[in-house]
Amino acid sequence: MSKNNSLRRRRPFRDPLPRILIVCEGTRTEPGYFKEFRHKERIPIDLEISPGGVPVTLVHRAVELNRTAQKEARTRRDENLLYDQVWCVFDIDEHPGVPEAQEQARANGIDVAISNPCFELWMLLHFRDQRAHIDRAVVHRECAKHLPGYEKDVPFAKLHPNYVEAVRRASELEAWQQSRGCEGSNPWTAIHKLTENIRSFGRSRL
Repeated sequence: MSKNNSLRRRRPFRDPLPRILIVCEGTRTEPGYFKEFRHKERIPIDLEISPGGVPVTLVHRAVELNRTAQKEARTRRDENLLYDQVWCVFDIDEHPGVPEAQEQARANGIDVAISNPCFELWMLLHFRDQRAHIDRAVVHRECAKHLPGYEKDVPFAKLHPNYVEAVRRASELEAWQQSRGCEGSNPWTAIHKLTENIRSFGRSRL
């Protein structure tokens, strides 16, 4: 269910914030990144993050949370309780059932931002290009060179100033892999699509 006239809109004291749900596998790095991203960008959105699980269970969780929001919206006749977008964020490397998770997400109108081999590739793209195949351990090691201690607390002061370059590198990597018929292959990340969607929703409020 999307926000439409099928529900009577309550009269808020102020305009409601757009709602975006992110369900991600990580319990520290990914949630910490998205929370800091919203804060640093000063984006006025209601960002809810639910961490934990492998791809299939993440999609199941996203579907469950989205349906709960829909039920609550119907019960209270308040379309502001609906999510504007629902995203699952997970890695391809070392996980079973990725194609199944992607299919279930599509069937339920859920967007997916995957990384191969891991989320940290997106962080690494803030500092350099990456076209050659790269193992998860190498990505972690390279990130640690630029962002010491990132596993415990993402140092946004060092990371985020390079955001525009990271989007450019990720977009060019995506186009390059697609031109080779290797969409989703290592290296790959679609995190920039999610962050740019967040920015788009937020900028529409300014």
